[in-house]
Amino acid sequence: MDTVTYPTPAVSEFIQRNMIPVRIVADEENRSIFITFEIRWTPTLITLGKDGREHFRTVGFLRPEPLIASLMLGIGKIHFDRREYKEAISEFDKLVAQYPKTAFAPEAVYYRGVAGSKATNDLKPLKEAYGKLSAEYPTSEWTERAYPYSLLK
Repeated sequence: MDTVTYPTPAVSEFIQRNMIPVRIVADEENRSIFITFEIRWTPTLITLGKDGREHFRTVGFLRPEPLIASLMLGIGKIHFDRREYKEAISEFDKLVAQYPKTAFAPEAVYYRGVAGSKATNDLKPLKEAYGKLSAEYPTSEWTERAYPYSLLK
């Protein structure tokens, strides 16, 4: 990713604006960090909240657009886990609008529906999420996970 992804202006700008990047070299000196975070392969990108808790991770090479989408999903999941549903919805919506063709978009649609339901105590956002997933991402695992929402009255 050092030669293809990170040097891309959009990636470096996104990271500078939204993240505090930390690179840890896979060597004996850093072994305890790899054990603590259960890192088995590199590159492993872990999105941590301010509290140091993990909210999302990706393993393996990503091109620029999917990398940004994965980081956006991680930010959205931080908000979601902190019950900041309005902010989570905003982040998930931005991801889907900007990177709809990435593998991370269906997960964002799914969590957008769940965040919307939690924010409003209404089941309608879950049904809407399933509708969008089945229409735009019919083969995604997230569509399958959302299937029960199609049965809601």
